[in-house]
Amino acid sequence: MKYGEKAIAAAVLEPWPNPSPERDYTIEITFPEFTCLCPRSGYPDFAVIRISYVPGEYIVELKSLKLYLNSFRDRHISHEESVNVIFAELMRVLSPKRLSVVGDFHPRGNVHTVVRVEWPQSLQQPPA
Repeated sequence: MKYGEKAIAAAVLEPWPNPSPERDYTIEITFPEFTCLCPRSGYPDFAVIRISYVPGEYIVELKSLKLYLNSFRDRHISHEESVNVIFAELMRVLSPKRLSVVGDFHPRGNVHTVVRVEWPQSLQQPPA
């Protein structure tokens, strides 16, 4: 196993103290090279993962986030589950005031999927 593969295999999200806890501010992170494997076919799925959050006591250390997101590349997981797993882990580690995780998956078989998980949940209801 090469050193990069070892780092990815050991990936854990690392919280860092918020340098400005006295104010609310938004951190937006884009990860344009997310990959995972379709749990049915084994074909690779590619996505842009967008994370937006208002930190509480902690922010996420970016290298640990990069390695954590890269750990999905050999995992058989659906679009929906991958976004929900990322969201849950960020919530657990950071306890942010607000969090949104969006997975914008590249079309495959003429199907384009966007999965969005937000906290607190949007108060807007979809049109009937």
